[in-house]
Amino acid sequence: MGSELADILDAAAGGSYPPPDGGITVVPQPSHRDAGVIAFTAHSVVFTDEDPHWVRALPATLDCDSLAATMHPRFLGALLDRTGRSMDTIDLLTVASPLVGAPPLRLTELVDADHARVARARRCRDDVRVWVTDGGVVVLGRGLAGRWEAAIEVDEEYRHHGLGRALARAARYLVPDGQPVWSQQAAGNARSIRAFHAAGFHPVGAEALLRGTEAIHATGGYAGRV
Repeated sequence: MGSELADILDAAAGGSYPPPDGGITVVPQPSHRDAGVIAFTAHSVVFTDEDPHWVRALPATLDCDSLAATMHPRFLGALLDRTGRSMDTIDLLTVASPLVGAPPLRLTELVDADHARVARARRCRDDVRVWVTDGGVVVLGRGLAGRWEAAIEVDEEYRHHGLGRALARAARYLVPDGQPVWSQQAAGNARSIRAFHAAGFHPVGAEALLRGTEAIHATGGYAGRV
């Protein structure tokens, strides 16, 4: 994917994480669109074009557990103020390996989808593809550092019957080029977390994405809503 952050994500997808040493790694933004923080176990990665010395010094000013500092509201607020960006929430970051063959779910790919979720995806993802089935939608697109990200949505009347899990699992068959597929779930969205976990996605860390003005509110809970 061609950036320091991409290398970190590739390694994490393969089960190799930053050392749990309480440290903070600061790397450049992979694109103008995306800045933010990924908190792995006892190690955080901040991807921003701001001064690395400022980023590393800020946690020491906070009255909190040092291992939680980069996800503290005051740290994120200071980063938002300094960059003039916006964010929605802190997400659980998950990843799954690809599966071979056709998904065991009848899906139809849409070329000109006008679904609201798809419109949001196209404002903050590249190479977006969309499939539908009765009662549900699965979206794939290239997001942070070029990784493939999956999003799903299930109509209210089709919920509680396993469709969310089936759509999340289908994304593992649909991801191109044998790449891992990533997804984010808001920490409070237990239903989405359960669906992606049951579909074989495993937790990697916590992620806070800071969007530029051109993508403010574009995500709208994009990845993982069921």
